[in-house]
Amino acid sequence: MLRSHTNGELRQENVGQTVTLVGWVQRTRDKGGILWLDLRDRYGITQLALEEGVESAEVREQARQLGREYVISVTGKVAERYSKNAHLPTGDIEVRVEKIDVLNPAKLPPFLIEDDTDGGDELRMKYRYLDLRRTPVRNNLMLRHRMAQAVRRYLD
Repeated sequence: MLRSHTNGELRQENVGQTVTLVGWVQRTRDKGGILWLDLRDRYGITQLALEEGVESAEVREQARQLGREYVISVTGKVAERYSKNAHLPTGDIEVRVEKIDVLNPAKLPPFLIEDDTDGGDELRMKYRYLDLRRTPVRNNLMLRHRMAQAVRRYLD
């Protein structure tokens, strides 16, 4: 089994469970004693945490080598976040990483794959396969799909 949950699925009820997640590394933040990674898939974002003295030095060093848009699989325990993020559905929890597998390394993308991107229209169209990972584009495609489904159901 590649994953046990999606990145938008974990909640407070999952605290204490061991989970396996797969996704793209969206962002890394290294504050010396603790390292955070934001792991993204089409369902949402989950914060991963690696603390010095808690997680193994080997796993922490492996996490430091990860770049934006690397595809990884992580296994770890769901824990309650110290500082909650009300802007994310998964903002009450984080995953304390026990194991990281790099499924696919990536070169630095030509623009940020976030809602507010720094890529112009021409650049985004040249790298359309990357642009499709952005939430607004994905939401527009899903809306178009649902509208086409509704029309087909009506015409049946």
